[in-house]
Amino acid sequence: MDNYSTIIRSITTEKSSAQQANGQYMFQINKKATKVDVKHAVKTIYGVDVDKVRIIISPSKKRLVAKGKLLTKRPVMKKALITIKDKKTIDPNKINSAKQTKK
Repeated sequence: MDNYSTIIRSITTEKSSAQQANGQYMFQINKKATKVDVKHAVKTIYGVDVDKVRIIISPSKKRLVAKGKLLTKRPVMKKALITIKDKKTIDPNKINSAKQTKK
């Protein structure tokens, strides 16, 4: 799998911003990506060593609306929580600029 297609975008929330102080970063990844693919992609794009990769698959959110119709509010998303060795810092938004320069 191509390194630039493995990582889709960085996820920025209050919780992920607080974890960045500890060297942990959250990314949305391709549904077919594995931990090894994510580790190689981060090393190639950011040039840092990865200590640990944790994968989270968040299910789709559905709810019933008028007369029993099903409304899907959120699709299935695969996320990776990456811990960088030696608590180095990276710019998680660099992935967008790297994809644009590659094209």
